[in-house]
Amino acid sequence: MLTIHAADLLIPGDRRPALPDGAVLVDGRELAAVGPYEELAAAHPTARVRRWPGLLTPGLVNPYGPELLERAYHPDPREADELGTEPLTGAALAALAPTDTRWGASARRGVQRMLAHGTVAVAGELARPAVLDAVRRAGLLTVARPVPPAGAPSLDPLAGAGSLAEAGVGPLLPAGVAAFAVFDVPDEATLLERGAATCVATVVAGRLVHRRR
Repeated sequence: MLTIHAADLLIPGDRRPALPDGAVLVDGRELAAVGPYEELAAAHPTARVRRWPGLLTPGLVNPYGPELLERAYHPDPREADELGTEPLTGAALAALAPTDTRWGASARRGVQRMLAHGTVAVAGELARPAVLDAVRRAGLLTVARPVPPAGAPSLDPLAGAGSLAEAGVGPLLPAGVAAFAVFDVPDEATLLERGAATCVATVVAGRLVHRRR
């Protein structure tokens, strides 16, 4: 089924100008077209339409895949009384000594938190089979990381980024994989100021994997 995702403003992710009332057309896993909503809707009148508030952009790459998914434990809400709600690292993680089963469950929760920040890909080499399985099941893309990034690991790929292009997976181009996110902000400057927690929808390989409303 063809699906049109439309937003108040679309940023293609390359040198093309931002497009008010822009939209993308998704056909299966692929991005079939990018353009004004009215044009795409007229050309594909039977397509399902999802309209989102704010800014539609290329999906984000989180550069801290191993750090967030294999060197941090994301507690289950049912463990909050004992472990709290924030990821466990260092001595707290060593004391917990998660089994492979717990690592897999932690990774699934971590991946969901990533998707809620507009993440469509993680960088860095993942080694734990349970973590790799969680990433693959969610559909997250994986990319190489030649050099570990500086700074503290963050679920927000925009933390410390000087521009959206620095954190994006690549421009929105026809025939490419449909991987994008929508943020409830009016423009790129506000997105960089408020961060990726403003995400309202994330699409990976054509699938709507996160929605806030």
